[in-house]
Amino acid sequence: MSVVKCLLVLSSCFISQFFCCSITDAKEAKHVNVILIMTDDQGGWDYGFMGNKHLNTPNLDAMAARGARLNRFYVSPVCTPTRANLMTGRYNYRTRAIDTYIGRAMMEPEEVTIAEVLAPAGYQTGIFGKWHLGDSYPMRPQDQGFQEVLVHRGGGIGQPSDPPEGAGQYTDPVLFHNGEQKQMKGYCTDIYFDNALNFIEQNESQNKPTFMYIATNAPHGPFHDVPEDLRKKYLAMDLTDAYGFDMNSRRKNKKQFDRTSRVFSMIENIDQNIGKLFQRLKKIGAYENTLVLFLNDNGPNGPRFVGAHRGMKGGVNEGGIRSVLVAHWPDQLKAGAVNEQIAAHYDLFPTILTATGVEKPKTLDLDGVNILPLLKNEAASWPDRSLFLQWHRGDQPTPHTNAAVVTQNFKMTFSKQNEPGKLFDLRNDPAEKRDLSSEKPALAKDLTRQYDTWFADVSSTRPDNYAPPRIHVGNVKEPTTVLTRQDWRYAGPKGKGWTRDARGHWLIHIEQGGSYDIKVQFKKQQDQKETELAVSVGKDQFHAKVPADSSEYVFHNVTLHPGKQTVDVKVTEGETERGPMLVYLTKKSAGNSAP
Repeated sequence: MSVVKCLLVLSSCFISQFFCCSITDAKEAKHVNVILIMTDDQGGWDYGFMGNKHLNTPNLDAMAARGARLNRFYVSPVCTPTRANLMTGRYNYRTRAIDTYIGRAMMEPEEVTIAEVLAPAGYQTGIFGKWHLGDSYPMRPQDQGFQEVLVHRGGGIGQPSDPPEGAGQYTDPVLFHNGEQKQMKGYCTDIYFDNALNFIEQNESQNKPTFMYIATNAPHGPFHDVPEDLRKKYLAMDLTDAYGFDMNSRRKNKKQFDRTSRVFSMIENIDQNIGKLFQRLKKIGAYENTLVLFLNDNGPNGPRFVGAHRGMKGGVNEGGIRSVLVAHWPDQLKAGAVNEQIAAHYDLFPTILTATGVEKPKTLDLDGVNILPLLKNEAASWPDRSLFLQWHRGDQPTPHTNAAVVTQNFKMTFSKQNEPGKLFDLRNDPAEKRDLSSEKPALAKDLTRQYDTWFADVSSTRPDNYAPPRIHVGNVKEPTTVLTRQDWRYAGPKGKGWTRDARGHWLIHIEQGGSYDIKVQFKKQQDQKETELAVSVGKDQFHAKVPADSSEYVFHNVTLHPGKQTVDVKVTEGETERGPMLVYLTKKSAGNSAP
């Protein structure tokens, strides 16, 4: 951890001003635990209590009935931006984590996570499931305040960052426990919850407070490996009207119904684990004093029911950026409380600090506000505010592109740069069909001005604001650095990002020069007799010819030099050039420190 970050964590002051509330009415005899649960690609209406008549979510329905809920809670259109907002309490455009892959999903390690604030206050911190903010030092969750870590790499199981030994396996997956690769037994969602519940039980037995983040990769694809009994249950249903429109009218075939049955089976499996969670909390005596927060990370990963709205993952219509927020805390929250005020993912950081009574570091600037008064229904009046959400592909954001400004009653959306935005009255037009920008030009101009001010602010957080952070190599905390297609910068010449023939390079910082092993793993073409490898690390270049019976090669004891370097690996088979699948850099001996 850097000196700057240490100062941020150690220096602190109480959150103040209107948005904060006191926790003095909590029962002082017992610490407060926090369990933050977020699912992946589950839409904001994929719940029974949200009107979905096909999904069976009895435990989440009961949680909502016993707890408090914000009806208008917003998240980003896709997962990495939401996770950066959630972990830092800051707009993700301040954190360098702007997209989901090819080097754009790594968070600046100088950012301070909620775990880094809670851990010095005595909290035992754990993450179980999906991180998606960097797989290599110093961006891993264990480098960002989490003491117990059980995660998959990249954006999901079944993506190019998977280790070859368990690629694509939701059942018996290969995960990473505190940095060590581990073969697991069971279904991935069950594994996350089982390990998380054992973690909090161990902490309770020692009277230690717990903060844990359970981030499932379900119901994200791939969809080949799902709970089979539940899949059959949903496939037997008539899902024609499970989408908010008549699917038959869209000329879809049963392939879409099969996919929906798989998604629904993963969601019901999550619901079953929610039931197990509350049973365990009761068993260990932590039911009353544990704040459980539940949300989804973006809209649904395909056409599904989104209430009176429209849209899905990736877009800024309401269906793409709305989540549930259910808060369950018997000590503090009134059962069945529902609040209609707008709030967003970056509000949970200050809310958790207030709930736990942990002080905010003095020099830490947050964009979120404490929304505990809303969950308690204790905010007689609440200031007007605007929420800003944006995402699109690219190495840096483009203004007025797939963006939205949301207020309590109105919403301004922007599709493309140099095109005027559209204004909608969400009270009377929840499906965002009637553009009012010409009827309310003053309001449209004001919201556009607010957006421009916001975009300029977040884009100037650092001088090189959208440059990706570098992967550090040769640090004792990570003896072997694994470079994957998840974190490379796309370079061409063919394909995009993850396709077979794609090319890319990695931006690294070698902390210690000296002797390294470089292992390259690649996919072979059929009937190819020989593969040529060309590896460059800065100015150092290495070449090899690999026989037909091998799809990996190790360059032993090569010398690498300290400092900022670019790694490029070219795999040549006949007339085809492509990038590798994985590259492993292992420090062999002590060398010179980086300048």
